[in-house]
Amino acid sequence: MTEPVITLSHLQKSFGTHAVLRDIDLSLFAGEVVCVIGSSGSGKSTMLRCVNLLETPTGGEILFHGENITARGFDLSSYRARVGMVFQSFNLFENMTALENCVRGQRIVLGRAREEATKIALHYLEKVGMAPYRDARPRQLSGGQKQRVAIARALSMNPEVLLFDEPTSALDPEMVGEVLAVMKELAAEGLTMMVVTHEMAFARDVASRVVFMEGGVIVEEGTPEKIFTSPEKERTKEFLARYFSA
Repeated sequence: MTEPVITLSHLQKSFGTHAVLRDIDLSLFAGEVVCVIGSSGSGKSTMLRCVNLLETPTGGEILFHGENITARGFDLSSYRARVGMVFQSFNLFENMTALENCVRGQRIVLGRAREEATKIALHYLEKVGMAPYRDARPRQLSGGQKQRVAIARALSMNPEVLLFDEPTSALDPEMVGEVLAVMKELAAEGLTMMVVTHEMAFARDVASRVVFMEGGVIVEEGTPEKIFTSPEKERTKEFLARYFSA
């Protein structure tokens, strides 16, 4: 079997005396879409933030192509260019246009010339249906439009992996579909993705693997068919029963 792109080994994260992640082992392989589901407070987003080192793990290792990303001397800026992240709150620069939001990181982190960076940014804005809004600032855009710009910005860095932290949770219901449609297209094109989500239909239809977390541990993981139709663990069954009856 090929080597994982990202490996979490005995990952732990505590805030003071509160253990949020207890002992996480998880691998992500090239071309996979791994969807992480679970109740609020289960540790899903903290795990994802550790993968991008927005939170520093308390214990364990995170390997990127076998290299420990928490080791002294690791090139974090290069890593973050290769492992992009899309946040639930968009995190766009409010004083910049959609286009400039997609150009800035390429210029600063990758050192691309403005002409090249602009061409790449326009390509990805077109891809997510936001090219007509290239000169709009975030305050002029809907939530769904902001999130599509955020996805275009991440894609403009040509990442090897894209992390999504509940990308639809801040959106009005009618805007959720437009963002999920973009994500489904990226998955179909083979982009390696790890997605923390409450969108069960998306996880069922798009994921290669589904991971169910509760209490800072992985309770169960498997194919969407296995998790959604014949989960083995009682806690997984209870979560899905509560979710689908809500």
